[in-house]
Amino acid sequence: MLKQDLIFRNPLRVLGYQGDDILPPGGFGAVLARAGVGKTALLVQLALDSLLQGRNVLHVSLSDPVRKVCLWYEEVFRNIATQCHVKPMDPMWEAILPHRLIMSFHIGGFSAPKLEERLADLAEQDIFLPRMILVDGMPFETSDRELLTDLKRLAVSYGVHVWFAVRTHRHHPPGDDGIPALLAPVADLFDVALELQPEGKNIYVRPLKGQINGDTSGRLLLDPATLLIRDLAEEGA
Repeated sequence: MLKQDLIFRNPLRVLGYQGDDILPPGGFGAVLARAGVGKTALLVQLALDSLLQGRNVLHVSLSDPVRKVCLWYEEVFRNIATQCHVKPMDPMWEAILPHRLIMSFHIGGFSAPKLEERLADLAEQDIFLPRMILVDGMPFETSDRELLTDLKRLAVSYGVHVWFAVRTHRHHPPGDDGIPALLAPVADLFDVALELQPEGKNIYVRPLKGQINGDTSGRLLLDPATLLIRDLAEEGA
């Protein structure tokens, strides 16, 4: 199967986005879920969609070492390739790797100026200029609006869009608009919010904010066995 076929089959297109980026340059997106539900797996699938299109992706990890993040990518990619009957898969994997860069920061040492300093160094040496940035592990319980506002300015300046993994808690009920309590104070900074919601053995992908294509409620699942997004409508469910 060709690379373009994998891009076309990305079920996140169900949310109303065709071949373009889900987020505009400078836009923010959030993937929300409780611990262990699959936030990183969904972020990696968003990244792989861009990587397959030859777009540079920077993955910023504030909790896991680089090696562990690399293993996430390899596992999810191989599951996608196996599901789509890609043989051999190694040449495609090796082709997308130059478009990915992983950085790790200690949570207490992460800031927009420090990230911008690293980005500037990479750009000045013509090493790497991302189109997408993922931030995984930022504690929204303690993150202030100023940090996110600074990151928003950085995203606009570099013309990138940024996805965040947001860890929610069962004992923090959402507001009337469905936005979880941890995101609510800064929800205006975000263009898109997706929630991973466990129900029995299933994990549903619920769009909370942003463009959607009609009624997608209950259509998308995160398969806990493969960590991949499935579109139930295409399966005839």
